[in-house]
Amino acid sequence: MQDQENPEVIPQPESEAAPAAQAASANGEPGLEEQLSATEAKLAEMHDAFMRAKADAENIRRRAQEDVSKAHKFAIESFAEAMVPVRDSLEMALKVEAPTVESIKEGVEMTLKQLTAAFEKNRLVEVMPQQGDKLDPNKHQAVAVVPADQEANTVVSVLQKGYMISDRLLRPAIVTAAQAK
Repeated sequence: MQDQENPEVIPQPESEAAPAAQAASANGEPGLEEQLSATEAKLAEMHDAFMRAKADAENIRRRAQEDVSKAHKFAIESFAEAMVPVRDSLEMALKVEAPTVESIKEGVEMTLKQLTAAFEKNRLVEVMPQQGDKLDPNKHQAVAVVPADQEANTVVSVLQKGYMISDRLLRPAIVTAAQAK
């Protein structure tokens, strides 16, 4: 006979294990089926959250790509708006039937003022070095080195002024530089 203080646990066949799981749930402990369904529900919830986050990231990427595309497409819009009046002035000048030298000169000066204003509005700045300025390879392009009565590697003359957009060089100033003595 068995000792009543130390009852021996007898393994039950699987068919008898189900009533034991039901008994465990009757004691307030969740059964395996309840745990499984709760885990599946949590998995479905997390999968839904993941899919929503993935869709949001894709939408953000697509919108950013569209914004970049629009920025490239319309980048010169401001400059184009400033240039239209300049073109209008040039077309009007060509329509004058009997222009005088004075009227042509006055029209060209007014058109140049419009062009200068358009450049300033769009931060297009002249690079116009003065004679004797130190040669800056970031802003100047020396096409010739000539003998001069000034320090070597300085600007002797400007053949064509350069331009910068904000801090970026658009075209260097074309200069001649002083030769070393």
